[in-house]
Amino acid sequence: MNNRLTKAMYAAAIAAISLGSCSKSENPDPNPNPPGGDDTRWITLTAAIPDEAGTAGNGGTLAYAISPENAANASYEVRIYDEGKGFSLKSQRTARVQASADGKYLYNIQYTGADGGVFNKYQVSGEGKYIEVGEELNTAVILGTSPRWTKAAEGKGVGVSFVNAKDSYTGESPNYKYQHPKGEIRIANIDLDDPAIRNTGNIAVDLGEELEGQGYHVWRADVPVLNQAQDKLFIGVGIRRHDLTKTAPVAGRNGSLSWPTTEERDLGTITYVVDYPSLRNPKIITSTVAQTDNLSYRTMTQYLGTDGHLYQAATSMGSGHQILRISKSTNDYDNSYNFDLNAALGIDDAGIRAFRYIKDGIGVVLYTRGSVDGGYIALVDLNNKTATKLTTEYESDEDLADTFGQYQNIGAEGDFAYVPITPSGKDGSIYVINWKTKEINKGAKLVASTGAHYIGAY
Repeated sequence: MNNRLTKAMYAAAIAAISLGSCSKSENPDPNPNPPGGDDTRWITLTAAIPDEAGTAGNGGTLAYAISPENAANASYEVRIYDEGKGFSLKSQRTARVQASADGKYLYNIQYTGADGGVFNKYQVSGEGKYIEVGEELNTAVILGTSPRWTKAAEGKGVGVSFVNAKDSYTGESPNYKYQHPKGEIRIANIDLDDPAIRNTGNIAVDLGEELEGQGYHVWRADVPVLNQAQDKLFIGVGIRRHDLTKTAPVAGRNGSLSWPTTEERDLGTITYVVDYPSLRNPKIITSTVAQTDNLSYRTMTQYLGTDGHLYQAATSMGSGHQILRISKSTNDYDNSYNFDLNAALGIDDAGIRAFRYIKDGIGVVLYTRGSVDGGYIALVDLNNKTATKLTTEYESDEDLADTFGQYQNIGAEGDFAYVPITPSGKDGSIYVINWKTKEINKGAKLVASTGAHYIGAY
């Protein structure tokens, strides 16, 4: 049954559980396999629910943990939306979730609202059993209430936020003049093992007189990651370009004025680099291979490879199709390297929506296409620059593009990757990929709810 759900309903259910209610369900368990023991390597699934207005995926996040055996079992059903099943992670809107490599802990920074910017850590105990551990940590004083953040390395979180941009114009009609918005990037080092902010930093954005004179400006910072030596932090940025042929600002969607922008761009992908953990000495590195932003949307797009290089999906909300490399020896772009998903698949319209580096140059990519509806999976070999499309039952569903647009994480453990796929409001499945043999199998059934969809596995 598809239920119309709100965060308030889930909060009430979770409160009942926390007060010790343990009445036996009147309905038999539809799953044939019991959960694993205390040594189980739990796989946490996350799903976004609608807000009170019914906006799909905008009302909070549920978590539910299953064993690898159940994840691979097509007869197993996950009913994360049923009352008392999924655990409601704290966040007014979709939570931004990270996890420890062993799956024992989830980390979350709440997104927007009165508690936006508050960090929470949860111990994973299977099914809907998540225990909050440690004290809440308020990062909003540094990062604001809507920070971007990642697990930049095991045990080390980093939050970033682009703030304090100036208006893009001065004066009044008809005497408007353009001014560069500048702005700054704030950074916070977060200890995930013993939650605390260990250091903060600030980058005064400066693209240089030439680029700023052409209207290029930063509008967002995201996806921080550490290099192998853990002495450099790499921060993705979004770049836009104001149209300096125009003579006046225009009203945006919210009615505020800003200088018009142009899609014309001849600037390569940009990443900011700072020393770690001091967060000092900012430097800009620029790719000559790609011209797409390095910021994605809600998914991680930069990973430390087994070979010590960083691999970065140059994608901005699904508009890019390349994976770049940052050299471990120079901490700069290796412009001799370019993985092109279009070339590897023999198509010309791919847009990367999520990327997960697994091991030994192998990764999984979720992508959409400009010419056809749907959402697709590819296993990529970054060493040999090849890709294998993996077929799923749902790949042609027109709703998958929106679902993939909110995707946060592809799970990986041992030889397997775990990819929950559900078009919004429809049943779906966990797909289990053996990245060594390139086999893909449909696992546990994911039972649907109106306006909800799965957004990750950990």
